[in-house]
Amino acid sequence: MFTGTYTAIVTPFKNGKLDEAALERLVKAQVRGGVDGIVPVGTTGESPTVDYEEHIRIIALSVGFAAGKIKVLAGTGANATREAIHLTQAAEKAGADGSLQVAPYYNKPSQEGLFQHFHAIARATKLPLVLYSIPGRCCIEIAVDTVKRLAGDCMNIVGIKEAGGNADRVSQLRAALGARFNILSGDDSLTLPFMAVGADGVISVASNVIPREVSDMVKAFAQGKASVSLKLHQKFYPLFKDLFVETNPVPVKAALAMLGQMEEEYRLPLVPLSAASREVLRKSLQATGLLP
Repeated sequence: MFTGTYTAIVTPFKNGKLDEAALERLVKAQVRGGVDGIVPVGTTGESPTVDYEEHIRIIALSVGFAAGKIKVLAGTGANATREAIHLTQAAEKAGADGSLQVAPYYNKPSQEGLFQHFHAIARATKLPLVLYSIPGRCCIEIAVDTVKRLAGDCMNIVGIKEAGGNADRVSQLRAALGARFNILSGDDSLTLPFMAVGADGVISVASNVIPREVSDMVKAFAQGKASVSLKLHQKFYPLFKDLFVETNPVPVKAALAMLGQMEEEYRLPLVPLSAASREVLRKSLQATGLLP
């Protein structure tokens, strides 16, 4: 259901407000770039710093701009179950194709708490749900047994974004959940290693900048063209890493601004790149031919 390349799309701001014209350009560039879908208002979309009205507006606009040509997997997770349900139901009403549900952060629920949280959301919507395990940000991991239990109890829990940096866990998830459950890499630099042990694609930051190249890399591997895929990985690996030279999404927004695709604007507590990091990123973009 959710396989291939999904771009964790940035949220462009201008003068403190959502830049709707820039968002339209970015989404349409993703369509032209051949990705399978976009993920608005996830981590890369700065979900912590948009309010409820903006959050829902971004999803609705993304659905409209995608125009059915690519899927919209809306970021509607939260650390409060009622909030996640509210946002997910709003995304369903707006016409999203599915929802990405991050593990609750800061309050650190138990595995039983995680189960009850995701179970309640699944029961409150008809949208297919993709879980999102990112222990580096949430301080908890959605255990393999919990994922298996959720998938068994909730027909609309169909996949997971795996951002724990561990290919062995991908193997464990695939063994526990079978071929029909979607596993997506949460790290561009690990997409090929994860696909080699059973992942179905990636939710990508880099594809904001190079949608065609990331999409081609993922498609090539899925089609058994491992050498083609590896060459693309090797070419763009430095960029994959340098887009995380500081906290995501600061570098990727800076890169898009360097390429003239949007204003470089953040909301506190995120701040612009340091001069040293900006130079690293600029050189990486130049090395891949994206900047002169």
